[in-house]
Amino acid sequence: MFILYALVAGLVIGLVTGGRLGGLAKLEFRWGGLIALGFLAQVLLFSDAVASRVGDLGPVLYVASTLLVVVAVMRNARIPGVPLVLAGALSNMTAIVANGGYMPATPEALASLGKSAPTIYSNSAVVPDPNLPLLIDRFALPHWLPFANVFSLGDVLLAIGVAVLIVTAMHRGRPGRQPAEPASLPEAA
Repeated sequence: MFILYALVAGLVIGLVTGGRLGGLAKLEFRWGGLIALGFLAQVLLFSDAVASRVGDLGPVLYVASTLLVVVAVMRNARIPGVPLVLAGALSNMTAIVANGGYMPATPEALASLGKSAPTIYSNSAVVPDPNLPLLIDRFALPHWLPFANVFSLGDVLLAIGVAVLIVTAMHRGRPGRQPAEPASLPEAA
């Protein structure tokens, strides 16, 4: 849910700096359905009903659904903010793959939210000696925030990229000064 705060921040910053919501409608994002499919797959995968039954297939499904999102994001790398989103997604994907299909979380980060290691398949897992420890979920939002959860450096990159994407899109096509007419050259005699 870390990205939810990036969405809100992007919208607020965009509005405060004179952007318009209509600019978001003009955003041309390719393969958006693939991103939606990847996220929907993860919402289902991490629901208690599915997570408690998925077993050894969980890590494979997590990596596959994340890969769907990464491929679609790569297709849109020309859009401002998306390169940061891509860097964050690749960072998270690298940590997940390096740790067997789990995103490790530090026990301290989970404990700060009053959580412990999950007992069913989850997008976060406590791993005794995780690979690539700098890329794992090692931070936590304040527990009093709605949807507080643990997050990684990759999530921070994702969030900044999403905010930049939103603010930039909101500022596109803003009415402003019209460009000056080019000066006409004197006619030759």
